[in-house]
Amino acid sequence: METAKTGKPRGAGRSSFSLVDAGRVFGVLGLAGGGRFLDLACGRGDYSIAAAEIVGPTGVVHAVDLWEEGIALLKEAASRRGLANIRAVVGDVAGPLPLDSGAVEVCLMSTVLHDLVLTGDARRALDEAFRVLVSGGVLGVLEFKLIEGPPGPPLHIRLGPEAVTEIAAGCGFKAAAAVDVGDYNYLIIFHATGVQMGTLPEIPG
Repeated sequence: METAKTGKPRGAGRSSFSLVDAGRVFGVLGLAGGGRFLDLACGRGDYSIAAAEIVGPTGVVHAVDLWEEGIALLKEAASRRGLANIRAVVGDVAGPLPLDSGAVEVCLMSTVLHDLVLTGDARRALDEAFRVLVSGGVLGVLEFKLIEGPPGPPLHIRLGPEAVTEIAAGCGFKAAAAVDVGDYNYLIIFHATGVQMGTLPEIPG
C-alpha cells in the first residue's frame, strides 16, 4: 500500500492481492511455518493475513502502514480469524520502524516502491528493511509491469525490473530472481547480503 507523508496515504484502499497468484508469491519468498515476516506498507493487510496463516502460531507477522484505517481493518480481520500472530502498527515505512535489527527473515513491499520514489522516501524505507532483516534475509518487491493500466498506477510512474534492481542494489540488496506473478505484476527477490551505498541512482521519470 502506497504511503505519503501527510493526509490519506497514496493508493489507500487498493490492494494487488487479488491480482496475483499469492501462493506463488509466498512460495518464491520462501515463507514457512515459524517464520518472521514483515509486510511493509501493508494497507488493509491482505498479504499479512495470508502470511500469518502460513507462519502459524509459532511465527510472527509484523505489519506497518501510515494508513490508520487500514491498520484497524487488519486488526479486525485478524481477530475474526483468530490470528494472534499479527503485530499491526501505524507507522511511517520510511522509518524508523518499531522493530529490532535482524527481527525478520522475510520482508515484502507490495506495489509501494514506485510511490516511495515519488515522495523521496525510497532510500529510507529500503535502509530500514535492510536493518530489520537478518543477514541474508529475503526482500520481495512486487510492482506493476510496464504496461498501460488499469489496474495500477499511470505508466509514467511505474518501475520496471531494471529500475527496481538498481534502486535496491544501492541499499545493499542483491537480486536473486525476477518472477511473473500475474497478468499485471512481477516480483523481484533480493537478499540482504551487500554493502549499502551512499546515494540512490536517479531513475528517469
